[in-house]
Amino acid sequence: MPVTDLASLPRTGVLLGIDPGSKTLGIAATDGIRMLATPVETIRRGKTLAPSLTRLFEIYDERKAVALIIGLPLNMDESEGRRAQSSRALAYNILLKRDVPIVFQDERLSSEEAESVMQEASISAKRRAEMIDATAAAIILKSALDRLERLG
Repeated sequence: MPVTDLASLPRTGVLLGIDPGSKTLGIAATDGIRMLATPVETIRRGKTLAPSLTRLFEIYDERKAVALIIGLPLNMDESEGRRAQSSRALAYNILLKRDVPIVFQDERLSSEEAESVMQEASISAKRRAEMIDATAAAIILKSALDRLERLG
């Protein structure tokens, strides 16, 4: 399945969100009826992408996910820069390994929002550093859920 849009996804089923970074992949998941988006884990990226994708698909299969929502870090003027190209390359590599539905979600400022949410919750700086990517993935996923709701 190629990259698709939210309206083409099954109406129910778990979605996995990915906050792609150069050193980590933050992973979050919805529940089956898509009411909640929850941080799952942060996958460390090694010298090659293969072990990270193996872990991603373990999570995908364990949770019986139906699609991936990948954060697309657009510039503030909505143009795509190097980081957005990196997200698209990640999607390409995922599709080389397995044919799954992928949707891109604008993720501008998701890490900043995640940091703010965790500070407000009085989470220690050390724990925030461990959770930032997975929390940002949950924020990306929540914004996709909001978009789905607006689509009706």
